[in-house]
Amino acid sequence: MSERSVLVTGGNRGIGRAIAEAFIANGDKVAVTTRNGDAPEGALGVAADVTESASIDSAFSTVEDAHGPVEVLVANAGITRDTLLLRMSEDDFSDVVDTNLTGAFRVLKRASKGMLRMRRGRVILIGSVVGLYGSPGQINYSASKSALVGMARSLTRELGGRGITANVVAPGFVRSDMTDSLDEDTQKKYLGSIPAGRFAEADEVAGVVRWLAGEDAGYISGAVIPVDGGLGMGH
Repeated sequence: MSERSVLVTGGNRGIGRAIAEAFIANGDKVAVTTRNGDAPEGALGVAADVTESASIDSAFSTVEDAHGPVEVLVANAGITRDTLLLRMSEDDFSDVVDTNLTGAFRVLKRASKGMLRMRRGRVILIGSVVGLYGSPGQINYSASKSALVGMARSLTRELGGRGITANVVAPGFVRSDMTDSLDEDTQKKYLGSIPAGRFAEADEVAGVVRWLAGEDAGYISGAVIPVDGGLGMGH
């Protein structure tokens, strides 16, 4: 399964970048979508906006010309607009859903064309522990991430007989510049809710994604794999 064509949306930073680097280390041909042109070393950076179908189609055409049809799709691109319900505007809600959920639909629909022709493919949707666990101030984000579960399971029932799997990886708190900048009391509060007693490293999420795309996970589809240190307890 080496040298597959892999596409990671939002693969220029954070978890997406770590995922792209994991596939590069695996010997795959990796492309990432990005708005600013930045990409990990060894990856093909493609400008794309997941909220625009034409932009997605153009990005896929570029990737297919360079690497061939996308065999592994990691839908990672996402945004937040956190605020409490009574302060949340319709734009706050719809912008997050359009990027996180409808954006995943757009890239999935485009990728499925090549996967169907090849009669194989791996789809990994990057969800979140709050998608099923819930979080105050994140009704929009939680809704968009929980819906990815239904998307993966429906795709499994629709295309599972064509050699295509679809799963959700649901990270919890991941160590980043944002978590590092939190004051000590806030960090203690968050860490106190995590049985593992620490934040995840982006590489730990990336390792699970790479495993799901590998041979050992060929009979896993429609699953939600938490990478949250026990925070969600399987929710």
